[in-house]
Amino acid sequence: MIYSMTGYGKSVLQLPTKKVTIELKSLNSKSLDLNARMPSIYKEKELAIRKLLADNLERGKIDFSIYMEATAEDTSTQINTPVVKQYIEQLRQVVDGDAIELLKMAVRFPDALNTVREEIDENEWQIIAVEINKAIEDLNNHRLDEGKVLEQEFNKRVTIIDNLLDQVIAMDPERIVGVRERLLKGVEELKDKYDENRFEQELVYYIEKFDITEEKVRLKNHLNYFIECINSKDSNGKKLGFISQEMGREINTIGSKSNYAPMQQLVVQMKDELEKIKEQLLNVL
Repeated sequence: MIYSMTGYGKSVLQLPTKKVTIELKSLNSKSLDLNARMPSIYKEKELAIRKLLADNLERGKIDFSIYMEATAEDTSTQINTPVVKQYIEQLRQVVDGDAIELLKMAVRFPDALNTVREEIDENEWQIIAVEINKAIEDLNNHRLDEGKVLEQEFNKRVTIIDNLLDQVIAMDPERIVGVRERLLKGVEELKDKYDENRFEQELVYYIEKFDITEEKVRLKNHLNYFIECINSKDSNGKKLGFISQEMGREINTIGSKSNYAPMQQLVVQMKDELEKIKEQLLNVL
């Protein structure tokens, strides 16, 4: 089971005087990159929210938002009536204007409006906290769905590489014969006589140098381990990334040792499939 780092979660809560919307968006990132936006009344809860998100989402570029919309008469701003009246009286001493116009001017002056700082209601916050957990769950479900798509892609690519490796294994005896024939032909073209025993020793040396038995075995093991990790309980994109690097190392070594055009063509195809795997691994949690 694997999770994608890409996902979206949302929860909407209707309270008696307000509507609260919680949104979570996640993109891929090497570590946890968390951005939180919320009304000032909830700022004192930001550290707790960040810890909750870090514990449940692990890593990714996370955008967390709380939006609050008033749905009833509930305002924290009040007119400072004595100050406004004083402003109007002073304005009348300067100009004889309409009372409405003077009022419009007065309310723009400093201290004409008082903003009462809201205090967080703990009972209300407990309800909101439940909705935050619902949004996290929604995001993780989305991540799991995306992960299933990635899993299908990885299985497809690994199967292709495995099939190409089987072709390499089947081709290897033919390749060794070809290497032997090329070396023998090169020696026979020499006009001078050569020591057959020495030639056999050199031939063994070069065949051992071109031998890819260990690389074939290790690559097969890496492919099996990759699938095993995909099917494990935990999603670990970094671990899969390390395995893919080891796969690439073995594929490159096979290519450099092969010295055989048909096999090198298969290696190029394996590299192409592996690059597709590495590209998608950037999205795995």
